[in-house]
Amino acid sequence: MAGLVNNLLILFLVFQNICLGFRSPLSVFKRYKDTTRSLSSECLGSDRPVISLGLSDFALDIRMPGVTPKQSDTYLCMSVPLPVDDEAYVVDFKPHASMDTIHHMLLFGCNEPSSAENYWDCDEGTCKDKSNILYAWARNAPPTRLPKGVGFRVGGETGGRFFVLQVHYGDISAFRDKHKDCSGVTLHLTHQKQPLIAGMYLMMSVNTVIPPGEKVVDADIACHYKRFPMHLFAYRVHTHRLGKVVSGYRVRNGQWTLIGRQSPQLPQAFYPVEHPVDVNYDDILAARCVFSGEGRTTETRIGGTANDEMCNFYIMYYMEAKHAVSYMTCTQNANPEMFRNIPQEANIPIPVKSDMLKVTHGHHEETKGTDKSSLLQQAKKEEEEILDQDFHIEEAVEWPGLDLKLGQVSGLALDPENNLVIFHRGDHVWDENSFDSKFVYQQRGLGPIEQNTILVLNPSNAKLLHSMGKSLFYLPHGLSIDKNGNYWVTDVALHQVFKLGAHDKEPLLILGVALQPGSDRNHFCQPTDVAVDPITGSIYISDGYCNSRVIQFSPKGLYVMQWGEGTETSLGRARPGQFHIPHSLALIPDFSQLCVADRENGRIQCFKLGTGEFIREIKHKSFGRELFAVSYVPGGFLFAVNGMPYPGEAEPVQGFVMNFSTGEIIDTFIPLRKNFEMPHDVVASEDKTVFVGDVHARAVWKFASIEKVEHRSVKKAGIEVQEIKESETIVEARLKNTPESADHLKKQEKQHLVQQASTGVSFVLITTLLIIPVVVLLAILLFIWWKKTTVYGGKGSGGLNLGNFFASHKGYSRKGFDRLSTEGSDQEKDEDDGTDSEEECSAPPPPSAPSSS
Repeated sequence: MAGLVNNLLILFLVFQNICLGFRSPLSVFKRYKDTTRSLSSECLGSDRPVISLGLSDFALDIRMPGVTPKQSDTYLCMSVPLPVDDEAYVVDFKPHASMDTIHHMLLFGCNEPSSAENYWDCDEGTCKDKSNILYAWARNAPPTRLPKGVGFRVGGETGGRFFVLQVHYGDISAFRDKHKDCSGVTLHLTHQKQPLIAGMYLMMSVNTVIPPGEKVVDADIACHYKRFPMHLFAYRVHTHRLGKVVSGYRVRNGQWTLIGRQSPQLPQAFYPVEHPVDVNYDDILAARCVFSGEGRTTETRIGGTANDEMCNFYIMYYMEAKHAVSYMTCTQNANPEMFRNIPQEANIPIPVKSDMLKVTHGHHEETKGTDKSSLLQQAKKEEEEILDQDFHIEEAVEWPGLDLKLGQVSGLALDPENNLVIFHRGDHVWDENSFDSKFVYQQRGLGPIEQNTILVLNPSNAKLLHSMGKSLFYLPHGLSIDKNGNYWVTDVALHQVFKLGAHDKEPLLILGVALQPGSDRNHFCQPTDVAVDPITGSIYISDGYCNSRVIQFSPKGLYVMQWGEGTETSLGRARPGQFHIPHSLALIPDFSQLCVADRENGRIQCFKLGTGEFIREIKHKSFGRELFAVSYVPGGFLFAVNGMPYPGEAEPVQGFVMNFSTGEIIDTFIPLRKNFEMPHDVVASEDKTVFVGDVHARAVWKFASIEKVEHRSVKKAGIEVQEIKESETIVEARLKNTPESADHLKKQEKQHLVQQASTGVSFVLITTLLIIPVVVLLAILLFIWWKKTTVYGGKGSGGLNLGNFFASHKGYSRKGFDRLSTEGSDQEKDEDDGTDSEEECSAPPPPSAPSSS
């Protein structure tokens, strides 16, 4: 009997442990939340740092715990432990910061932070052990995207167990109201092993001195690479105010290959490496920062304050997992003589508009002659452009412009006052009888169009403000407007390009010979569009239907250069620089690029301004065979429209919104009234109002940005506070082409199901935990009784080894329940949570790779 009681006691204790083991992993993220720091009430959204994203993925929110820096150029640090013990991989980042308050942020991985406090002065250090930079942000940079299959390794035996966030607060004038800052970054992590491991290579000058008044000062860095091959996929440059351009190269056998080149006065994002670059053993990595000491009265040295400078070139790379190294640095110049052969582009500053310079600085320094409040407003405007992509484009159905009586609409533009300008063909039509086989216009007898072909409309109510262009054109095509408000138009019948003043009766400049097609420097053949560089005044013309080239002219109309060739359709996929009707141009001055809608090749090609060097292609299956027009909006958005699908093809005619940095499609849109027939041009404003002109439908649609989630949003120094109805379950806004009302119903239905599931799961778990021990106890008792009554038994000893029995099952059970806890934690709401709503922050999925078709 004593043996039976002893067995029952052991059995009870073991099952108690099993029950605890079942419950504890289920609340691993809940327990993590319960033990985290208390945050300021201004940091809504930061009190739930871990959110499950499925069986193997979760998001980790890393935010400053409501801090108010006391002086400018303050560096504050805080740490967050990795909430899991086993190995995980960071696969995405989402920053939460504004340059109103933050100059830059760095995220480190390590095993022991320098302090256990909620936050501390970074002068004490970031980590006690070796630290690795995982992420860097500055100047309202857009999110960094990692390639598919690539992740930063954390946790486990080799990865860091803590994240340390370092925030540099530059000018603290934004904190005069004593508000608290909760800037930071959200990480998307996964337990799924990544075949390629990401790392950071930092090239940094440590001894550069910039003499006062010196016009050009170079800071050079170079190191020999002595490890396994690595593949570079993103780069970032960083200086303070004196930096003009930063360039990085791989040097192999004397050949310099560009990794990346950028102005540090533009948004300091991680930009994608435009052409794949691999680095092998004994290659040299080299970087140059170009500074100017003009305006300074004392020497400027490398340091961490506004009066100091920095020269940093960050490289994100990936390596095979078995050879991966997470962090490497280069702070020397191993071969100064080699820089005599550095490409000349590394010495040429990248032009930046003066207004961009005003809003991109972050360190504390008095701005003379500038209204600080207007500067902050502009900075906030830039922030919303870059960081807030939670919108959907829908037709503005109340806009009366769709009912205008127009001819074939060929071109659209916005003037400096944001008025809509339409270029249309009046009573002329381009059809099969318009040209002969040599592209000579055959309907000259009709004379020029007698109607005004250029209409200026109020974009809000479509009221006609001004009209012009009567008796000037035969077949209008492209329209663009320069920074001074001049109209640049093309006429495919005349084979000419015109510059017109907004109120002038006669053209200010005419390029090409009337009615004479040609392919030399003085002739065009059905030119399609014009783009004018707002910085240099250079003129770029896409030419066109029967020539396959882009031509650059000086501001006075003198020929400079050209690039491009026809597509050999028999050879399959078109190569870079080949065109099959370069149909539309979009100039991106912030990145010194010109993007071309290569119509019949169904793609966008982007080239370097001034040289015509091919940079990249943007091509998606959803474009179909034709892409008619492209437009760029400051803040990093591309808008485009495609053509009607060919018979038997399914890709619809529609509009596209794309992330310029990645090329990924983040939204599509179609009209609600009428249908697209042949959308011919698209133009968008900075508030994401979009106009599309259709040459066949003879109509212009207006589209507007609609918030995906109904909420009241308050932005203050990079903190976004959302007050959301209790009936909604908020998830990361993903841009889908569905009506908002349907989204709302789906959210309510999802929340209802989640609530039911949570209640059901809780009841089932409790019931199971109560019943299982009883059932098993009865089974064991029966088993013992049976052993006693068999021919082998009667003594009851040695028949059951409970220790051995549960040793093989306990680990299995715990492991299984760990997985269940990860999946279920984001559906569980704390009983002591005083908030009325939950905000689920998930990192966006990595962009899909451009279609190869």
